[in-house]
Amino acid sequence: MPQPLSDRTASFTDSVIRRMTRISLQYGAVNLSQGFPDFDPPQAILDRLAQVAHEGPHQYAITWGAQNFREALAKKQSRCMGRPIDPNTELLATCGSTEAMMCAMMTVTNPGDKVIVFSPFYENYGADTILSGAEPVYVPLVPPSFTFDPEVLEDAFRQHPKALVLCNPSNPCGRVFTLEELQIIADLAEKYDTYVITDEVYEHIVYAPRRHIYFATLPGMWERTISCSSLSKTYSITGWRLGYIIAPPEVIERAKKVHDFLTVGCAAPLMEAVMPALEFGPDYYEGLLAKYTHKRELFLKGLDDLGIAHTTPEGAYYVLLDISEYGYDSDLRFCEDLAREVGVGAVPGSSFFREPVNHLIRFHFAKNDETLNEALNRLENIKVLKK
Repeated sequence: MPQPLSDRTASFTDSVIRRMTRISLQYGAVNLSQGFPDFDPPQAILDRLAQVAHEGPHQYAITWGAQNFREALAKKQSRCMGRPIDPNTELLATCGSTEAMMCAMMTVTNPGDKVIVFSPFYENYGADTILSGAEPVYVPLVPPSFTFDPEVLEDAFRQHPKALVLCNPSNPCGRVFTLEELQIIADLAEKYDTYVITDEVYEHIVYAPRRHIYFATLPGMWERTISCSSLSKTYSITGWRLGYIIAPPEVIERAKKVHDFLTVGCAAPLMEAVMPALEFGPDYYEGLLAKYTHKRELFLKGLDDLGIAHTTPEGAYYVLLDISEYGYDSDLRFCEDLAREVGVGAVPGSSFFREPVNHLIRFHFAKNDETLNEALNRLENIKVLKK
């Protein structure tokens, strides 16, 4: 027999989110599990994509991102963050925010380091930490408000972690952290000399009266923040895999080397095709928020009308449902039955929590109104799952 495979990955499962997409397809369910839209990107991007198909580029771009792409992205993020971003020394283009997070983790951590991860969390964070040889330290965000206890958080910092992962707005709970909460994290990061790796892919989907605050813009935090994001959710191009890291020059210089050996670079034609979007003015982002505000209202009202208990997200496009009344001891089995018997795909909440949570499931509402209404119509039959 060959030698055993990696101990580091022995406990891994496949992504439960992506698994639920496959199950949704298997049963013809409305897929509200994996968070991608069923509507087209902005027309300007599609038109430019058609041109690029004939004009190119079709070969490797510069490893850390095509020059014009980095310049346009730095200009856009400079406006958003309220500070000038140097496209050559403070920005790195990555293959989606997934690679950005992995690249950031490998840039700052050594094997044996500890990394604080809030729970619930996007399922990649724990895996990224383990793949980097580091150890995750989980701090609960307590339902239903998903706030953290500052004392519990400082207990985690007392273990002298190398980094903290901050998803804001948060997937899966839709929490948007307040300035007061962010300042608590910043003070502890300063006190214990800890990096903060942010995931801000939903930066433009924040519902009133909440507002998004870039962690790197807090006093003293630019030097210790690695800001990760992507264009996927902002421009409805999740399949294009265009992400980025913004950080101080010494961090970006190291991250470039990690990125080069991870993926070489982003798809050259797609960096070119997305260029018109990076020139969009405030009207686009106001329209994007108005679209998702409408979808949130439509979907949550539908759940209310059906008497289904749920959270109200402050940002992003996810909602957690409480399935306690259905009598299941496995949220995964409930989601499988929901797809098969009711025809709606969801993600079991246990895939996001370190704590033993089996009574929550996650839907997303980044869908056309017709799709959301179809899902709500099917959910009228959810009572068939009661035990």
